[in-house]
Amino acid sequence: MQRCAIGIRVHSGWGALVALSGQGAKLEVVERRRLEIIDPRSPGAAQPFHFAERLELGKAQEHVKRCADSSCARALDAMRQVVNELERRSYKVARVAILLSSGQPLPAFEKILASHALIHTAEGEFFRQAFRDAAEALKLPATGIRERELESKIKAVFGQRAPGLQKRVAALGRVLGPPWTADQKLATLTAAVVLAQPAR
Repeated sequence: MQRCAIGIRVHSGWGALVALSGQGAKLEVVERRRLEIIDPRSPGAAQPFHFAERLELGKAQEHVKRCADSSCARALDAMRQVVNELERRSYKVARVAILLSSGQPLPAFEKILASHALIHTAEGEFFRQAFRDAAEALKLPATGIRERELESKIKAVFGQRAPGLQKRVAALGRVLGPPWTADQKLATLTAAVVLAQPAR
């Protein structure tokens, strides 16, 4: 089995996943997917805190909890499918890395609902948590890397090879075809950072 690592960049209701294997100049993208983790027919699923803002506190908490349970279950199912498919192709997932925002720790629930800025922060964290919980359930070590700190992490891990790695990742879209947006590029670089860590 070849080692690989998964990188995920999260959006409201979905995540861009890239699985990376190899090392140095031989890094290879072995899987990429968009993982949907909400039921689009469910009211407020894509923006649970925005929806909850209009509800009485108890009902708001119930709504967010219900959405969390659903998203966590869907994230686990989606991640399990990816891991199983990779194992079928003789790749063993060693680590999962999730890009984080630069947000501060969140306050109490009612304070989140009182601030539009905090609602946005909470929703980002909400969906990242679903992927973290999925990795934990699958017994995969999960690392969070703040997006604004990713470049410094790359330099710390790869040293003088960092610019070459970034150029190769940027150019991969010409080989792989679309989609190869910032989501896939950043997920790939995040996976490269944790893949470079020694195996446990």
